[in-house]
Amino acid sequence: MEFDSLIHLANRIGLLFASMPDRAEALECIAEHIQYFWERRARAKLLEHVDAKDGIGLDTIVLDALQAHRAILL
Repeated sequence: MEFDSLIHLANRIGLLFASMPDRAEALECIAEHIQYFWERRARAKLLEHVDAKDGIGLDTIVLDALQAHRAILL
């Protein structure tokens, strides 16, 4: 999967949880959703993008979720 597709999908997931009143809970839910539904390879590519390109294109809430809960995504 290309980075553009991964970024698009991750941002869509972020939109699902962005309206939650508790931001910390929203970040955790985003990371858990990606961990549960995405293949390990896709998660690794997304984290590679975060490391190499500072997560360009990712919505702030998604980037924050990936950084805060990186350990569960590996």
